[in-house]
Amino acid sequence: MSLMELAGQPWRLERYPPGGDPSLQAWEAADEYLMQVLAQTPPPPGPLLIFNDGFGALGCWLHARAPLSISDSFLAQEAARRNWQANGLAPEQLQQQDSLAPLPAAPACVLIKIPKTLALLEHQLAALRTVVTPQTRILAAAKARDIHSSTLALFERYLGPTHTSLAWKKARLIHCELDPALAPQAAPYPTVWPLEETDYRILNHANVFSRGSLDIGARFFLAHLPGNRLGTIADLGCGNGVLGLMALARNPEAELLFVDESHMALASARENVTANRPQDLARCQFRLGNCLAGVAPGSLATVLCNPPFHQQQAITDHIAEQMIRDAHRSLAKGGELWLIGNRHLGYHHRLKRQFGQVETVASQPKFVLLRAIKP
Repeated sequence: MSLMELAGQPWRLERYPPGGDPSLQAWEAADEYLMQVLAQTPPPPGPLLIFNDGFGALGCWLHARAPLSISDSFLAQEAARRNWQANGLAPEQLQQQDSLAPLPAAPACVLIKIPKTLALLEHQLAALRTVVTPQTRILAAAKARDIHSSTLALFERYLGPTHTSLAWKKARLIHCELDPALAPQAAPYPTVWPLEETDYRILNHANVFSRGSLDIGARFFLAHLPGNRLGTIADLGCGNGVLGLMALARNPEAELLFVDESHMALASARENVTANRPQDLARCQFRLGNCLAGVAPGSLATVLCNPPFHQQQAITDHIAEQMIRDAHRSLAKGGELWLIGNRHLGYHHRLKRQFGQVETVASQPKFVLLRAIKP
């Protein structure tokens, strides 16, 4: 737990899930910059929206306004809930919704932390265009290095005149106002594309990886996907669900558990099963959460995993470490974790420590596909 002090008031804030790099804080200079500006010129009365509040720092500070926090990340929402509780704030003032839910009309103020994925920002700006008014105060923030001409172009395309602040602690603000004469535009999401060598069409919401085609890692994994398994197969970190979708076809007697922390990913996976294999929907579960937390020990037969190596903008391996630990706990004896990763990440050594028995299923210059067996 770290302490952030603003205007003489301390806030107890922690990243979630715990166990990552201890040097990483639950807030950044961009949060502080927004708070300083809002302390000098408070937001006007009325509904307050906060987008992509990574660990709840902005929401905690603005708790008296009962802001609505919009995020695609379960982990970010859980961090906000925990930090809200750690600071003794009234639980009824915590309002959260995911990025696919409709926005309230005529917000007085909108605060945006620029997300890692520009497509998610575009989706959010398009949604805002339908509810903001010329009186809405719109402020965004990020590290200066993450604000590009393409970022500003999106604000101008969907909302109106935009300019940036001076940099402070390597962070920068974006000021934007609505141009009522600007014709509303719909964001180009979700995208839909054909899955090669099948008659399937894959839908991807804005914040889901590889929005236009099958990524090379998934293609390599699919070429070696196990078949004729029994029991429950988990597609851990499922994204658009393409691994689980093909596992349904190759394992007609198995049940599939799709797991992700992204609301958009899980919605994409559900829609892809519904559209392409509706006959198999009854043997599928879709679970939003932190890796395999809450999954009964020994309940899985196989886990398929392509782990991330970042959380929001921070490069970190603790999510992958947790996925490996959770898979070991959730697998039955003799159960298998199939994991793909970039060769340089050294997953073989991590799996060896946790499982003992590890073998290389296939490899190529960039990727390696590993199979770890629970003793």
